[in-house]
Amino acid sequence: MKNRNLAIIILFAAKSATNPFKLRKDHDTVRVKDLNASVDFYRNILGLDQIDNGGLGDHIKWFRLGNKVQLHLVESDTVVEKNKGVHSAFNTENLSEFMEFLRTKNIPFENGKGEKDTFTNRPDGIRQIYFQDSDDYWIEVNDSNV
Repeated sequence: MKNRNLAIIILFAAKSATNPFKLRKDHDTVRVKDLNASVDFYRNILGLDQIDNGGLGDHIKWFRLGNKVQLHLVESDTVVEKNKGVHSAFNTENLSEFMEFLRTKNIPFENGKGEKDTFTNRPDGIRQIYFQDSDDYWIEVNDSNV
């Protein structure tokens, strides 16, 4: 009986130690120089749905992805250092079609090594590309089905 209770306690502790507060991704905020250009990019290139910004003013625009995670764009003169190691990542069921769409919009993309107009084929079989938005933030799009 004593060992059985210990097993239950260990199982409970292991279960509650992983994300005990059930945290989920809510949103990312990106500071942008030209809000209109950024809204155009995220709406027309990435196809994100613009949503109400909760009354926060005209210098802030919100978007929602299909999984209810939000992206908040805030117009600002703040200078943000950008590099590929710090990026937003999205996935799609059809990366090849998305790459062709970027080509038609004259948006250059590259693989992780910086080779133009191609993708990285990760060891786990996921393909990914990188490109930059209108404020030079790096974006990854891959074909993961997470």
